[in-house]
Amino acid sequence: MPKITYVTHEGSRYEVEAETGTTVMENAVKNLVPGIEAECGGACSCATCHVYVDEAWVAATGEPEPMEEDMLDFAADPKPTSRLSCQIKVNGDLDGLVVHIPSRQA
Repeated sequence: MPKITYVTHEGSRYEVEAETGTTVMENAVKNLVPGIEAECGGACSCATCHVYVDEAWVAATGEPEPMEEDMLDFAADPKPTSRLSCQIKVNGDLDGLVVHIPSRQA
């Protein structure tokens, strides 16, 4: 199973094994990673699962779709590498993915 590392704003690291086909958000919630609120449950209708994709993984995770881009307008402190973790599907190419959790969610 691919491994994802979540890095909190304070620098704590949470490495989890993620099932292919799930989302980065689902794995954070399932493994009680702090800082991912996921209020809409993955429907891409809020920005409370906002993460910063590590620079080394931006190409592998792809670009946000237009709906996600619209929701990122509501994210707290967005950056060029911002994504909604509910929109990043886990696959074998993401083994080792690192995402950083902002200090607060929208």
